[in-house]
Amino acid sequence: MLSKVIKSVLKPNQNQMRVLAPFMTSTVMKESGTTSATFDTRPYKLHKLEEAPNTSTTCTRDEALLYYKQMQIIRRMESASGNLYKEKAVRGFCHLYSGQEAICVGIKAALEPQDSVITAYRDHGWAYVMGCSVTSVMAELTGRTQGIVRGKGGSMHMYCKNFYGGNGIVGAQVPVGAGVALAQQYLGNGGLCIALYGDGAANQGQVFEAYNIAKLKDLPCIFICENNGYGMGTSVDRASASTMYYTRGDYVPGLWIDGMDILSVKEAIKYCKDYCSAGKGPLVLEVATYRYSGHSMSDPGTSYRTRDEIQEVRQTRDPIMLFKENIISANLVTAEELKQIDADVRKEVDEAVKVAKTDKEIAVHELAADVYSAPIENTIRGTTPFEPYTHQRLSKVINWH
Repeated sequence: MLSKVIKSVLKPNQNQMRVLAPFMTSTVMKESGTTSATFDTRPYKLHKLEEAPNTSTTCTRDEALLYYKQMQIIRRMESASGNLYKEKAVRGFCHLYSGQEAICVGIKAALEPQDSVITAYRDHGWAYVMGCSVTSVMAELTGRTQGIVRGKGGSMHMYCKNFYGGNGIVGAQVPVGAGVALAQQYLGNGGLCIALYGDGAANQGQVFEAYNIAKLKDLPCIFICENNGYGMGTSVDRASASTMYYTRGDYVPGLWIDGMDILSVKEAIKYCKDYCSAGKGPLVLEVATYRYSGHSMSDPGTSYRTRDEIQEVRQTRDPIMLFKENIISANLVTAEELKQIDADVRKEVDEAVKVAKTDKEIAVHELAADVYSAPIENTIRGTTPFEPYTHQRLSKVINWH
């Protein structure tokens, strides 16, 4: 069953294009020269906001090449991650971000160095755009020493400067994100926090508690629901009495964004940053998107939706495909340049996979390393009270205030 978020924007006599309709790519207005181009953004929906983000945005040639490469890196990484999981080189849970790349790349493009991000367990792409290398992401998945946290976090727990994970408990990252925003407000560093969660987590009580405290204190926090249409195997209209997630904050203003258009995402986040920087408090965003894979690697993703639906999205509103068409038609880049990026990306990811398969694992005694930033006691219990470990400091503390 298709979600209401998709059904609500269907045009008459377009049932054969039911997936395409709400996510048509932005139109292009060519400028003189080839160093930049102006694109129309997709329409936004507002909740208790008087002004919408800009209806057009400018993209430079360098930005176009960067965004395309970042999205292709994430797509290729997720494909490799899925293969490693099937080979049993990745253990535990593994949630792929394929199809949703425009969200993290678009949001990151609008952020400043002092801004922070926290997300759920679909975090590989986020770790990459926030500064982690492809090798460190892939090695973390397989539990190797060159991983982001030396292989101890795995798929769901990746961290770096101003990136607070990677969180495995459904919805639990949302109030933590409000706490990060409170810290930034207290420090007066001019930063904000992006707290992301899925439509499946949108009904969690702690999400609404976070809205409340954020509005009470006018925290610089942007709550973002990544609505990919399905919470695990349940479509949104079967799980939520209201599927207008951008209105869920009630007294908190909201905004709906086409998450398949990277430039619309970027322009919306720039608008939200200006809003929060003005001391107006939090916002609740809904970013409409789609995931190609199942909820996790244990979910084939075809028992609650058809293969035709997935294929139609790939062919008509894939975020990489749409962006590629736009920047080529605007004469920002050439098809040959993008082919070279594709080849470079393939090589970089393949080399990272080799490291992920061959790098060594940490020693057993290192399991107790870097647990605390300033431990009061240096003895940490093992599997029994009679087999303790000694705390060690091996890595540099990040996000220390």
